[in-house]
Amino acid sequence: MTSPARLAKPDAPRRLSLRAPLDLLFLLCCILLTADVLVPEMFGSGKTKDYPLWYWAGQQVLRGEPFYPATAIEYFEFIYPPLPAILLAIPSWFGKIPLYVVLSILNAVAWWYAGTFSHVMTGSDRKPGPWLEALPAVVTVPFVFDMFDLGQPNLVLLAMMLYGFWSLQHQRSWLAGFMFALAAAIKVFPIVVLPYLIWRRKWEAVVATVAFTGILLFVVPAPIRGFERNAAELALWCQGMVGTSSEKGFGQREEQNWSWVNQSLIAVTHRLVRPINYNQDSPNKPPRTMNIIDVDYRTANWIVLAFSALLGLGFVAIMPRQARRTARSDAEELGILFCLITVASPLARQYYFMWLFFPMTVLMHRAAFDTRPKVRLGTWLALGAGGILILLALPWFPTAFQAWGNNLLATAVLAGTLAWHIRHPSVAAGS
Repeated sequence: MTSPARLAKPDAPRRLSLRAPLDLLFLLCCILLTADVLVPEMFGSGKTKDYPLWYWAGQQVLRGEPFYPATAIEYFEFIYPPLPAILLAIPSWFGKIPLYVVLSILNAVAWWYAGTFSHVMTGSDRKPGPWLEALPAVVTVPFVFDMFDLGQPNLVLLAMMLYGFWSLQHQRSWLAGFMFALAAAIKVFPIVVLPYLIWRRKWEAVVATVAFTGILLFVVPAPIRGFERNAAELALWCQGMVGTSSEKGFGQREEQNWSWVNQSLIAVTHRLVRPINYNQDSPNKPPRTMNIIDVDYRTANWIVLAFSALLGLGFVAIMPRQARRTARSDAEELGILFCLITVASPLARQYYFMWLFFPMTVLMHRAAFDTRPKVRLGTWLALGAGGILILLALPWFPTAFQAWGNNLLATAVLAGTLAWHIRHPSVAAGS
């Protein structure tokens, strides 16, 4: 991020230790979460959620059969690019349980490294004590549970992105670009990192990201699927996920796009400006709307574009110039970037906000180590406000809170607090 002449390189993430009580507790949690995946499959009626879909996609590759329908207007069971199906085929060859074990191990490893990378990249130049080290993981346990229970890759993507930025700080631009590209080739939304890399003039990382994305999407699947077939499947996927967007929905999941389960900037804005039934994914519930104005679909898209432009310009405005960057400001800047990437995804369900792990960790370090007592108190209060907003997603509360964007608002609170810290650095922190 910043030249080595100005900043010392961040420390390496620490290794897991069987002698540390905190690490043993972490392992116990991973075992319990893995049991949630394996026990229903081994002793019950079978694991549900996305796990059977991953096995199906892997088997389709092994059998040489398609994992997309014949046309883009038909329903897509598998809504990801071809590369994830290729990767899933390897453990799927051994059966369901080996596949589920591999996915659980990947989530456990990603959880560990998301935590350790986050702590060494806060720019606080302080080693956290056991309580502070555990706190980000504790408050995000509901998101982590979703990762294991659903089988979604967002936690793995978070670890990839953190490793990419850690590599970038260590002047390993091509490795960073590969990690960004791999995350984007699995689930497209991390590609939003490209404009940031361009703005910060990380040209090697930009070239590496673009090059490796092309390789992972076009070259890697070709020996297995065939070059022409893979190109046709990739084109079909693009048409089905992007080309079919309309006021009814987008990305093959119309019943979810405008409903309360989606808290992306796009979805919440559309619900606020159009009379959309946010219970459309729940036919048994009565229709509910929340719009404060009534505009057409085209106008709503222009409003989304205007909001997005304002957020982007605001981010650029608070980013320090190169000469004024520090390790602390880089961490805060990166925290805001992760917030923006999360809400910029067209579909941002509850588990997408796992990516708030890093922004929370940065703010917890500021709340613990800032030399200004009032700033420490204010940062803790902001974290508390964000936590209360996130808790509104619990099933005890009406879904209307999620329709109004409780996680989106929590993300705004965290990003705003990080922006304040960038503009008001501690004098004692130095450069």
